[in-house]
Amino acid sequence: MDASLHARAEQLATEFANQARTAEDLNGLMRLMMKSALERMLNTELDVHLGRRLSPKAAVAELPSEEIPSAGEPAVGVVGSPNRRNGKSPKTVQGDLGELTIATPRDRNGTFEPQLIPKHQRRVPGFDEKILALYAKGMTTRDIQQIVQELYGVDVSATLVSEITADLDAEVTVWRTRTLAPVWPIVYFDGIVVHVRGANGRVSQHTVYVALGVNLEGKKELLGLWLAESEGAKFWLTCLTDLQNRGLSDIFVACIDGLSGFAEAIHTAYPKTSVQLCLVHLVRAALRYVSTQDSQAVARDLKKIYQAATVIEAEQALAAFAQAWDAKYPTIAKMWRAKWTDIITLFDFPPAIRKAIYTTNAIESVNSVIRKFTRNRKIYPSEESALKNVYMAVREASSKWTMPIHHWKQALNHFAILFENRMPQPINN
Repeated sequence: MDASLHARAEQLATEFANQARTAEDLNGLMRLMMKSALERMLNTELDVHLGRRLSPKAAVAELPSEEIPSAGEPAVGVVGSPNRRNGKSPKTVQGDLGELTIATPRDRNGTFEPQLIPKHQRRVPGFDEKILALYAKGMTTRDIQQIVQELYGVDVSATLVSEITADLDAEVTVWRTRTLAPVWPIVYFDGIVVHVRGANGRVSQHTVYVALGVNLEGKKELLGLWLAESEGAKFWLTCLTDLQNRGLSDIFVACIDGLSGFAEAIHTAYPKTSVQLCLVHLVRAALRYVSTQDSQAVARDLKKIYQAATVIEAEQALAAFAQAWDAKYPTIAKMWRAKWTDIITLFDFPPAIRKAIYTTNAIESVNSVIRKFTRNRKIYPSEESALKNVYMAVREASSKWTMPIHHWKQALNHFAILFENRMPQPINN
């Protein structure tokens, strides 16, 4: 808003304050101003359509520089069209201030197509976004109807909510099939469980498969969402194939949980990719076998393994752990030895990269966002509804992913050396 508009808004606010005595009075004044502004803008659109007034851009382009009108001054064109005004039609629209009945101008030829509030549209621009924001919070259609009625005094039908959210289907499809950059230094994979009602009415657990990438600028981006009835390495291979088909040809490090067969699936799709098991998942899995009184001591000794400086020191720490705890908890050391190859991947990298890959905290934070927004939805009516809701939650959260991950510049320098032949070459302008 420029200075002149800001000053005028302040003046109007002062006038409103002098005339309004209650919040209801103020709302009435705001509704009247909104109605008047919408009608004036629609009339201006019709003037432009009839050739009685040039659009601002066209007016400035056609006038000599010394004749360019000042801000707010209309540019008048030549009347030459046989078409003309043909009265007005009442139209009720819904918006932040409730329902407004506005007079929409018509032309005799019926060729006028309003841009501000298009034909057949019954909602003021911005109203749909508020409905979608409520939907993204995991609210049901009934919840949305109630809140919109309480906040705006507008009755919205279940059909209207469905129409607004249905537009998301095309957006989700485009997003899920978009082309990806060919090289991603780090990709985190994880799954989150939701409950979905099937076509037969039976509710079952489904897994939302999530792939979160870190690009060459160090910024996070959700690469894909998939849904299946259970989490398994076989379906993960399908997800990886989808990423390949969309252009992702190389991953330097894939960070995964301890799902059996997952590492093999990644090596099948991306043979050159290093796999790093999430140490947080491994520690949690180990502590399931440990009594409460021993949990802190066991966690502390496991930490010595993955925070060692070298692989040799890590192996020594694992041997010391086994000597100390095998008598009480023989399963833990055995489990870590079975997955040792994918545990020690982090020792191939310097500390700057280790901090980014030895835990899937980055994707855990995404999952927490999904859980936050889906908490209100105990059961989804369909798989499409579940995916759409998760997409909305992540879309809202990703607006905050504007900064690179910590120590990214150091990590990128090491990646450039370690994967010199696989790093994309800079484009020369």
